[in-house]
Amino acid sequence: MLVPRLAPAALRGDAPAGESSADVRERVAQARARQLQRAGTANAHLDQAQTLGDCRLCSADHDLLEQAMDRLQLSARSMHRILRVARTIADLAGAADIQRSHLTEAIGYRQLDRSPQDH
Repeated sequence: MLVPRLAPAALRGDAPAGESSADVRERVAQARARQLQRAGTANAHLDQAQTLGDCRLCSADHDLLEQAMDRLQLSARSMHRILRVARTIADLAGAADIQRSHLTEAIGYRQLDRSPQDH
């Protein structure tokens, strides 16, 4: 898997510090609790019906996902994976609904995750 390149400014000694490990751990624990409360399981383990029920998008964002599927030649399985990742990103952000920024981040991860023969 490719790791996105950091902006040169992020490598400067005076760049702002990121989140502490403890803060990240707490955010992950809260996201996991949301997932268990909502579906009784982690987002990664949602079946197709649960994915479609718990990972709803507004009409414009659904259109965006369909465009990405066409452009990247993605399967239905990939679409469900993107939805589950977007739901997880939303949970980590503490958002009740998947927002466009969550969806585009998930699509970006899918692009990075593709193997060279998929291109």
